[in-house]
Amino acid sequence: MTARILVVDDIEANVRLLQAKLSAEYYDVLTAPDGYTALAAAAAEQPDLILLDVMMPGLDGFEVCRRLKAGAATRHIPVVMVTALDGREDRITGLEAGADDFLTKPLDDLMLFARVRSLTRLKASIEELRKREESGRRMGLLESPTARQQAAGGRVLVVDDQPRQAERISAELSRDHRVTVVSDAARALTAARGPVDLIIVNGASDTFDGLKFVAQARSDAASRSVPILAVVDTHERPRVVKALELGATDILARPIDPQELAARSRTLIRHKRYADSLRSRLDHSLEMAVTDPLTGLHNRRYMDGQLEPLVDHAGKGGSPVAVLILDIDHFKVINDTFGHDAGDEVLVEFAVRLATNVRAVDLPCRFGGEEFVVVMPETQVEDARAIADRIRAQMAGTPFTVMEGRESLNVTISIGVAVTNGAGDTAEALLKRADEALYAAKQAGRNRVIAAAA
Repeated sequence: MTARILVVDDIEANVRLLQAKLSAEYYDVLTAPDGYTALAAAAAEQPDLILLDVMMPGLDGFEVCRRLKAGAATRHIPVVMVTALDGREDRITGLEAGADDFLTKPLDDLMLFARVRSLTRLKASIEELRKREESGRRMGLLESPTARQQAAGGRVLVVDDQPRQAERISAELSRDHRVTVVSDAARALTAARGPVDLIIVNGASDTFDGLKFVAQARSDAASRSVPILAVVDTHERPRVVKALELGATDILARPIDPQELAARSRTLIRHKRYADSLRSRLDHSLEMAVTDPLTGLHNRRYMDGQLEPLVDHAGKGGSPVAVLILDIDHFKVINDTFGHDAGDEVLVEFAVRLATNVRAVDLPCRFGGEEFVVVMPETQVEDARAIADRIRAQMAGTPFTVMEGRESLNVTISIGVAVTNGAGDTAEALLKRADEALYAAKQAGRNRVIAAAA
């Protein structure tokens, strides 16, 4: 799907010109004649990029940008401010308002489309994370989004073989960030794989090719998501465009303006931390989807997903798979006598003991209530039974301490064991045989292990 671009300008001729240029490159173009309309359109239409004129009646472009970046629904949309002015102060003001770039009229088509392509790629990656987060929130796996990420205290890697320029960059950014300067490209690629929030690379270095470094950093999975600020001579238009095409997130003109360096760095680090927070929340949601919240063991959903392919592989001539179903004896009595909080303490301690008494290849899970399952790949019935009996003995041999040490409980468990029996076996049938063996262990007096017949 082509990118959607919102053009905001109070002069109709300017809007038509940009609309024609963008449409010729197969972008979908939305338009807004003023700041208030732009804010409403951005929230409702969620464009991939906003080209925002600075000089407008009512709300000027700076204020519109501030409001866009302050809104939860629009802060992730890249904004390029467009102006007839080429003043340093206006550029700094725009960047500090949250703009991702600042272009001067008359627009250079080559630079315009290079920035559009670069920023719409960035928006697409963020949007994918946002959609996954929203799906997790609808399923109840995520809470509401956190507040806007701050950009202070970032970890900045400066890749520059020119000592004076590297020193100036470091001096400016060290006030708010932790800066590491590396002059060798090979060492810098290694450093870029570590925890880094921003890479600043000299695109006109003497001892290495800055653009090649950009391409290599982007091809490495460990540094692919780190924003790259390329320092270039902006009059070298083909080189600027190439840097953006290779994956540079932003461009900083030489000679370096300290305020512009600081503003662009803050913006890029803020973007990085926002994306990191989305990824972190997604990882957390995936973990919560397959983890039992009380015990920290994997839940039945995860177990089902792991057990089925193992059983299928065993049925096709692969190694056998064993399962243990473990049940805490008389658990209802514990709850009724000491309360559910004490019962939960027993479950948590039981999970810890279980996890530490199985092999690294085994998968302990909470099946539900006081029942647990251990999936044991490549395990014969004799080995499974021996491990099960070791677990049973450990549980019975050491009392469980609950209620802040006020009570010491003797807890026993019963275990049913089953192993795959060849072609045609299923995960469901395997679990059923183990459950029947567990029932037999309960009927035989509890605190014992019984293996199902093969």
